[in-house]
This record gives sequence, structure tokens and C-alpha cells, in this order.
Amino acid sequence: MRVEVKGAMCYMGDKITIYQKPTCSKCRGTLAILDESGQDYESVNYYETPLTVNKLRELIQKLNLSAREVLRADEAAARDLDLNAIPDDDLIKLMVDNPDLMQRPIVVRGDEARICRPPENVKDLL
Repeated sequence: MRVEVKGAMCYMGDKITIYQKPTCSKCRGTLAILDESGQDYESVNYYETPLTVNKLRELIQKLNLSAREVLRADEAAARDLDLNAIPDDDLIKLMVDNPDLMQRPIVVRGDEARICRPPENVKDLL
């Protein structure tokens, strides 16, 4: 069951949350796997409910990745930047200001998270 979220969220340890962009094929594929699983989850369209710097930092920590690893360096908005010269905190701000720069979808369950590229990565959290 999908619960659309358009405001502040309340997190529970076992709740599954997907941060996604509706037009993204990987996001739609991950949502389909979540629907097929029969488990409850919350879906956050981070274009309608933008992430804060603190929320993105939290997601990156749960992913156990660096900000650079979450950045979509091949996006047009990133191509002209000297990404190696930008500190992680500034990369996080850049992704918050321009969500197209963020890898997606990100699925969280408790203290664990996965970038679901490919969508089957979500099965690690089910």
C-alpha cells in the first residue's frame, strides 16, 4: 500500500520510505516491486516535498556513501562544475537545490537505505 506524503513526515524504525521522482523509470520500477511485496510504504516525491540539507545528510549516512557517490555527475547541471573541488557539504546543498543531481530512488527502512539502481536493490530491505 502506498501512502503519498506532501508535508512533514513521521519516521518509524520498520517503515519503508521511498524518495523518488515520478517520471524516473527506476523509481517506477522500484515502486512496482514495493507494490508487489504487499508491504506498507510511504512514497515521497522530493520535487513536491523537497529534502532539507539535514534530511539528505541523514539519507547519505544511512546509505553509507559519500555525498559524491550520491551525486549524478552526468546530469547537465553538474557537467560544468569542478566536482573534485567542491566539499561534501556544498555538494549536499547543491543536490538539495537541484534534486536532479541526486541518485534515485532512495529507499529507507530503519537505519538502512539503498539507491535502487537497479530497482531490485529494494529487495535487500524487504
